[in-house]
Amino acid sequence: MRLDAIDRKILAALQADGRKSIAELSGEVGLSPSPCLRRVKALEEEGLIARYAAVLDQRKAGLPVSVFVSIKLERQQEEALDSFSAAIRGWPEVLECYLMTGPRDYLLRVVAADLDAYERFLKEKLTRLDGIASIESSFALEQVKYSNILPLP
Repeated sequence: MRLDAIDRKILAALQADGRKSIAELSGEVGLSPSPCLRRVKALEEEGLIARYAAVLDQRKAGLPVSVFVSIKLERQQEEALDSFSAAIRGWPEVLECYLMTGPRDYLLRVVAADLDAYERFLKEKLTRLDGIASIESSFALEQVKYSNILPLP
């Protein structure tokens, strides 16, 4: 889908506040409500707008600990990768999981209420998976920047 300047304005506005009404959005981007709604629907149908969600404050939600976990598997065969990925998808503590290049196979971002909660996650879930060669955990001391707003070209 080719984006024009109006589409970019719509996407920027919705990324900043997905709860804007069509009336508010249309005024902000310089369209009347009907064409604005048509464009939003088209962006949704194309899958560019994947979903709408509330962004919670991690600390206020009782999950102040962020841990970045590097995983190396014993084997990098498709079966082992698929098995690991399937297990990770079912764990709500894992907010992000990336298959990586380089010395580690996966990088995870895990949230926890405290160190004890992370230790339980590690012992009761992660270390029980077959095929893991090593696990390295790094605890975030401070979140310097977080954004879920994509810089549209």
